[in-house]
Amino acid sequence: MPTTHHQPNPNRSRRRSQILVGTLVAALAVGLPLAALSRLRAEPAAKPPSPPPPTVIVAPVERRMVTDYAKLIGHVDATETVDLRARVSGHIEAVNFQAGQLVKKGDVLFTIDRRWYKAEFDLASARAEVAVREAARAERLLASSAVSNEEVEVRKAAAAEAEAALEIARLDLEHTLVRAPISGRVSRALVTSGNLVSGTPGNATLLATIVTVGNAYVYADLDEDTLLRFTRLAREGRIVTRDGHIPADLELGDESGYPRHGYLESTDNHVNPSTGTLMLRFVFPNADGALIPGLYARVRVPVDAPAPKLLISERAIGTDQSQKFVYAVDPNDHVAYRTVELGSDIDGMRVVNKGLAAGDTIIVSGLQRVRPGMTVSPEPESVADASPDSGRTLALAR
Repeated sequence: MPTTHHQPNPNRSRRRSQILVGTLVAALAVGLPLAALSRLRAEPAAKPPSPPPPTVIVAPVERRMVTDYAKLIGHVDATETVDLRARVSGHIEAVNFQAGQLVKKGDVLFTIDRRWYKAEFDLASARAEVAVREAARAERLLASSAVSNEEVEVRKAAAAEAEAALEIARLDLEHTLVRAPISGRVSRALVTSGNLVSGTPGNATLLATIVTVGNAYVYADLDEDTLLRFTRLAREGRIVTRDGHIPADLELGDESGYPRHGYLESTDNHVNPSTGTLMLRFVFPNADGALIPGLYARVRVPVDAPAPKLLISERAIGTDQSQKFVYAVDPNDHVAYRTVELGSDIDGMRVVNKGLAAGDTIIVSGLQRVRPGMTVSPEPESVADASPDSGRTLALAR
């Protein structure tokens, strides 16, 4: 039987090759990620670097000789105020000043129609002249017994009456020229030319007001606690005086450093029971006229003699609910929370009565970035850093 030879099928060989290639690709696809993952699991993750400690500005707690002040809010008033009123009735002929003008005592500010009063004066003058002449004639006739003593007395009384009427007429004529009774600053004219004014007592027309400018009063209220402290110091003979007066300093709303100096002039005779305060009156020179009546002003009065006290910057103080605190930095640059008891403020600094010691280092800038127990990088406060800022108060988040 003849032998049969089978020819190889090319399609079957091609399919076998494709299956082998696919199997190899699948094996590689699975094997490589598994190997990579095993290597990642074998290598430990790198630890992120620690952040550097925050930089803060620090300053030492200082001990200085300072004066403790009571600080008050007051209002300015004139030492003298005059209401200028008409003393005779008539029409205003002229207003002889500008509103706000400085006037001197005796300056004519208003002119009232003088014609009626000039005629009255001339009439009274003539009558007085006749009456005086008649009285003198009666005196001469009495020597010759031509008239009685009673007649002479009547003539003398008539002369005296006529002279009194003349004086009244003279005063009325004089009062038509309304003069400044004091030197000072005059208000605007409350009545203008052509208006009729009354000089009737009790209903006289108000023409203007004048206030003095040489000195000024400042009225302020002293609280009960400070009053009791003043009283105690007075008993101990420790009240600060200058030239026999208790000194005081003043600054207006646009001023700083209390550049104006005066003294306590008087006090009220009782404490106001509704406010618990005592009214004080101070006197301040007002050569520049800046102390205008009605302005508010800040006044400070020394409460005690200069004494050594601890001072810190206002910027270092934070508020934690009802108490004040600072952040202190120890020699190892660790932050510590310190509760402080504060006294008066002095030129951007605050007196510390309790909670710190001289030489302690405290944070004055960067309080928002620190918490108790942290390590910080302290930098000394420079002159520029030490300038007073907006006076913000930090509230502690705990």
